[in-house]
Amino acid sequence: MTEVSFDEWNQFLKKFPNAHLLQMGEWGELKKDFGWKPVRIISGNAGVQVLFRRLPLGFTIAYMPKVSSDQLPVSSDQSSVISEQSSVSSGQLWREVDAVCKKNRAVFLKVEPDLWDDASPSQLPIANDQFRTSPHNIQPPRTIILDIKKSEEEILAGMKQKTRYNIRLAEKKGVTVRAWDDIAAFHEMMIVTGGRDGFGVHSREYYQRAYELFHPKGTCELLLAEYEGKPLASLMVFANGRRAWYVYGASNNEERNRMPTYLIQWEAIRWAKARSCEEYDLWGVPDENEETLEAQFENRSDGLWGVYRFKRGFGGQLKRAAQALDRVYNPLLYWAYLRFIGNRE
Repeated sequence: MTEVSFDEWNQFLKKFPNAHLLQMGEWGELKKDFGWKPVRIISGNAGVQVLFRRLPLGFTIAYMPKVSSDQLPVSSDQSSVISEQSSVSSGQLWREVDAVCKKNRAVFLKVEPDLWDDASPSQLPIANDQFRTSPHNIQPPRTIILDIKKSEEEILAGMKQKTRYNIRLAEKKGVTVRAWDDIAAFHEMMIVTGGRDGFGVHSREYYQRAYELFHPKGTCELLLAEYEGKPLASLMVFANGRRAWYVYGASNNEERNRMPTYLIQWEAIRWAKARSCEEYDLWGVPDENEETLEAQFENRSDGLWGVYRFKRGFGGQLKRAAQALDRVYNPLLYWAYLRFIGNRE
């Protein structure tokens, strides 16, 4: 089997400049420091990064996040447009993935394809008969995607009127945005936000490691919105190829009437646009159709509902990722996982 190093993996990814954030080598290194084991496998023109998380009794779950059919071409019986060499690489790679999963005592392998749910089955980078539809995803399946190929004026015009107003209000009220590197202060702000909005917060070391891995490469920025030198809001934005992702955001409880979160989000969009990104992913809204979201968002604040109220204002298109798929190696333990562990995630 062809397991490769971090440097070899990132060299391989140069062939795929639009690879998802979660397939980048830096993401694997980040997760390695916080309970996961990354394994990168290359076979010919195909390659994947797989993450393993330990379970009791020495077992693991294997997770292949956001893998694309560019990295892992579909087999020749699914698509007539790929080369015979790519088909051979893909088949050999899956054999190596299976071997690595069994070596690491994986109960199952979860694959989250880097596709939307309206993609045709022939686009899936897997053989359908070898997987079953998973009852849950690890990443939030539904999100809002902004088209940032447009001019800034067109992007602003696509926003809700209240959001445009709040961006301009923040500027008028003296809020400014700049790059920042105070991870400890960012973490404190995340704790405030998590307590206020009811979501979990990573450790300071987690955000520090993410910044250290991605920022020197130019694929991450930490932004700060402030008023008269006082920090009000911050966010960490990532980019690779044509896509950018708003992953972590925080604000304190001071000067909220100055609308700093709106201005800092706009500046993050402008940062991504300046890097020639074409899409901006707002990363996670409630997993409901648009009709339900619009009917209920004013009355709900649980889970991701609170952030939907904010994110919807920036316009864009509601999208749902293709459902995760599981390849089961140990059916009995897989059943136990779904019953006693998986349903709590």
